[in-house]
Amino acid sequence: MFAAGLTLPAPLVAEARTRTGSPRPMDEGRFENFYRRTAGSLWSYLFRMTGDEATADDLLQKAFFRFLRANPALATEEHQRRWLFRTATNLALDHFRETKRDRNRVDLDTVAEAGPAMEPREVLRHDMMKTFAELKPRERALLWLAHVEEADHDDIGEALGVKTKSVKVLLFRARKRLGELLTKKGLAPEVKR
Repeated sequence: MFAAGLTLPAPLVAEARTRTGSPRPMDEGRFENFYRRTAGSLWSYLFRMTGDEATADDLLQKAFFRFLRANPALATEEHQRRWLFRTATNLALDHFRETKRDRNRVDLDTVAEAGPAMEPREVLRHDMMKTFAELKPRERALLWLAHVEEADHDDIGEALGVKTKSVKVLLFRARKRLGELLTKKGLAPEVKR
């Protein structure tokens, strides 16, 4: 799992520093501060997309490595953050294409084996995680960026490489799909009429 003290390996910082050509938009200290402020939320995003801690760790490191290698001279930290999330999204989607295997999912057998030892809140959390894992990667990314990262449609569009106008429709469809899955499993809130 991601730890707050996780730091970027020194060889990555050193390689980026020894590159010649374009000037560094941020020095090592600024990069470390940016990394500390961004890595936690990016790791959480990647974990929710992939459902696997080790994969999220790998993709996090790859995203920051690409950030260093690309040397993006972006105006603000928010632009850098968007660039990083878009890179991470692309890496996660590439990961799914390359592996073409089912992501690790927790079986309902786990809940059955745990029996009464599992708290009702844990069972609900487990069911929600399993349901979220059933969504397509793009749907998970849309929902995570909109509701956890609280990104606006422009930011989501940039991160996922889609037009801003399309985000509203895609987000509606992702919410609808999640609602259908929750209703099918009996986890949707009851509608009062």
